[in-house]
Amino acid sequence: MERYLHEALLADIDRKIILLSGPRQSGKTTLSRMLHPDHQYINHDLAEHRLMLREKSWDRRKALFILDELHKMENWKVWLKGVYDVEGLPPALVVTGSAKLAAFRKTGDSLAGRYFHFRLHPIDMKEALQHTDLGPDEAFKRLMHVGGFPEPFLRGSGPWYNRWKRTHVDAILKDDLLTLSSVRDIQSIETLIELLRSRVGTPLSANSLARDLQKTRNTVQHWLDLLEDLYVIFRVFPYHRNVARALLKTPKFYFYDNAMVQGDDGAHLENLVACALLKELHRAQDVEGEDLGLHYIRDKEGREIDFLVTRNRKPWRMIEVKWSDAAPSVNFKRFLVGETLHRLQVVGELAHDKSYPDGLRIEAAQRFLADVQLGVTTENA
Repeated sequence: MERYLHEALLADIDRKIILLSGPRQSGKTTLSRMLHPDHQYINHDLAEHRLMLREKSWDRRKALFILDELHKMENWKVWLKGVYDVEGLPPALVVTGSAKLAAFRKTGDSLAGRYFHFRLHPIDMKEALQHTDLGPDEAFKRLMHVGGFPEPFLRGSGPWYNRWKRTHVDAILKDDLLTLSSVRDIQSIETLIELLRSRVGTPLSANSLARDLQKTRNTVQHWLDLLEDLYVIFRVFPYHRNVARALLKTPKFYFYDNAMVQGDDGAHLENLVACALLKELHRAQDVEGEDLGLHYIRDKEGREIDFLVTRNRKPWRMIEVKWSDAAPSVNFKRFLVGETLHRLQVVGELAHDKSYPDGLRIEAAQRFLADVQLGVTTENA
């Protein structure tokens, strides 16, 4: 299956080092191998491969050199900078990792100007319809119930997903966390994940989670940062024209694995929309250099709009998610009145799409998810 970043990576692979990050088992290695048949793959997790890296004894006749989990190596940025500055390209260099590659081993020289960073997400509705034989109903069903990670999504089996999930979470908690941090209280982090699973889309403070876990706020905040760095969860902050003030306010949490969500169909759909928006936002940032942001809107009375996409730090697209409510949300008339922006309500069960004189649209979730666009292709949308 060809992935959505394939052409973008091919366009840049001869110009810069490619840093490809994303959730564990989202398909980074498979995508990297597909870029050129004449490649050499080296994984820092393997002892014999670590020796090869130390000796710099790879096969330079290959067209592509893939370095997996290199961020686990001490001073990896200095090492990679040295290789690039001395030897240059080719062979092409692709560095992959299941943690945000800038999040760990921060000491050492900078790679500034030497790389392009791409973030690979799991499969979404848009990619499934473009690159698999699945129809929209089956693709939507699988995304809702087994998530978009390639292996469980392509199999489409609930029992298979449940077995896959256990090994997936174990690998993150007992391998990545222990390797990349000093955290040892794995049981409490498992409890934190369970708390987040049942509160998707709800504003949550580190203080409230700390009380539930009977830990300090700083400890819980550190754990949340690690889970985000490892692409388990992502945070959506409330919109404020002052960015610094927005970051101090309570975020909402979502999972990259949609099937991790515990809740009704509405909770699963909101998480699915959040994943689709973030994926397209990252693609537009990484491939097209767009300045986009993802937020939500909420006032002191608890009235809310689920998502606000900003462009060049200005409100651009307001999106509300409902499972079966086809009536326009009254909250559209409470926020950013007078602003020129797109207002859309995404509904899971909808007989037919609607549009109104003020520009508000109500659209079926399957249709929206099949064609999410936030890049230069929507310049005049």
